[in-house]
Amino acid sequence: MTQPIVITAALTGVLATRDLCPAIPYTPKEIGEEAKRAADAGASIVHIHARNPEGGPDWRVETFAEILSEVRARTDVIVNFSTGAIGIPVEQRIAHIRDLKPEIGALNMGSMNYAIYSAKKKAFYHDHVFANPFKDIQFFLEAMNGAGVKPELECFDTGHIANTAPLIDMGILRPPYQFSLIMGVLGGIPGTARHLVNQVDTLPAGSQWQVIGIGLNQWALVASAITMGGNVRVGLEDNFYIEDGRMANSNGDLVEKAARMANDLGRPVASIAEARRVLSLSPSGERVGERGERRSD
Repeated sequence: MTQPIVITAALTGVLATRDLCPAIPYTPKEIGEEAKRAADAGASIVHIHARNPEGGPDWRVETFAEILSEVRARTDVIVNFSTGAIGIPVEQRIAHIRDLKPEIGALNMGSMNYAIYSAKKKAFYHDHVFANPFKDIQFFLEAMNGAGVKPELECFDTGHIANTAPLIDMGILRPPYQFSLIMGVLGGIPGTARHLVNQVDTLPAGSQWQVIGIGLNQWALVASAITMGGNVRVGLEDNFYIEDGRMANSNGDLVEKAARMANDLGRPVASIAEARRVLSLSPSGERVGERGERRSD
């Protein structure tokens, strides 16, 4: 039996602004509405960064709580909160995970140069070092374990996959593992099918994985992942375009295309309940906290 494909929608990101794409959501209500559009189109997971009303990043727990409330008022989609940031203290980056306990928390698995380059202008944009030393990775992972939150292992290159080995050996990263293979970021692995095959071959046995392609290369990688038995992430954080020259009006437009591609290639799209089964989450979204209490969103 063909395993259904789990589609994640990355709703807003942290760098893109409405100057680049008018559909980018900023406010909790807008993010909640985009979560509903994505879920209606076939997404079973939404990956969320918090933004302030002007579009900048927001790390206040209260903002994440409002986002979670707006999402839950509209859909029971699986919620995945980001922890990735540059220049933000680790305690601040994990506070919303500890307090709100989403089903999944994003965990960046290594450091890298992170940049955007314009060949036309011969200039770099967003030229940063994205630092994720082992001490920070271990800190986040232990906090997620304590909160009963499943880590989503975000890997921008092959070495990031290898960084899981000592954490597995220590017993703090526990199976089943959930990997996100992010491809096409300048400073990380190129976004090609050939590189994706290598990434998948490098994963620990029994891993679930999704591909995250940046820009229009996303669609070729989505097709590759569908045929390789993996899962996919689309959404306005990663790519604005349904096709060259045709910008999406919502995250739902991008999810709809991914779902159509999956169906055309013989992979059924997972429901939210099926996604929980595939990813070994509680069927009800219930989790166990660090004091043993059970809770759901």
